[in-house]
Amino acid sequence: MVSTESVLTFAAMSLLVIVIPGPSVLFVVGRALAHGRRTALATVLGNVIGCYALVIAVAWGLGALVESSVALFMGVKLAGAAYLVYLGVQAFRHRREMRAANMDAPAHERRGDLRSILDGILVGVTNPKGIVFFAAVLPQFVDHSVGHVPVQMMVLGLVPITIGLVTDTLWGLGASAARSWFARSDRRLSMIGGAGGLAMIGLGLTVAATGRAD
Repeated sequence: MVSTESVLTFAAMSLLVIVIPGPSVLFVVGRALAHGRRTALATVLGNVIGCYALVIAVAWGLGALVESSVALFMGVKLAGAAYLVYLGVQAFRHRREMRAANMDAPAHERRGDLRSILDGILVGVTNPKGIVFFAAVLPQFVDHSVGHVPVQMMVLGLVPITIGLVTDTLWGLGASAARSWFARSDRRLSMIGGAGGLAMIGLGLTVAATGRAD
């Protein structure tokens, strides 16, 4: 249904957009620095789920509504920014409670993993970069002559989602590896946890201050 040429062209454009670090990448890095590898990977999973929710929304017309309505777009953007700031403040407040032994949570702490996934979903859904990209770029690669437009969009949407899953995972693993060195000292671990929290606060403020003003 979707031509190979469209998929490859859309993949190339997606890669160009994704390699430029945006809210999702910075959020994953901040979570890796503040909480470690396990939380970072759970965040990546949640983020790609949230981003694909945007693909579904665009495919069925909701994304275009959000992108075209200034008030609704600003509301979604500010909600995401506020949540990022909240998560950053929490990470900064609890930075002294971190220990190297907690780098990988035990299996019984499933609720913590679920919380991290839900955090990632919320950030992915409210990512202004994702909203604009999927609402403005994705429809351009759909062939209306063959019909099934929503299905085409959902299939094409898997391309940037897959690219994002790979690149965000690499970012998360890289940041958590750097955190491992800091984790050899409680003081250094506290410092890197605080830095991750500040990074998320700064990201939230940046998201709130930038973007559409029309």
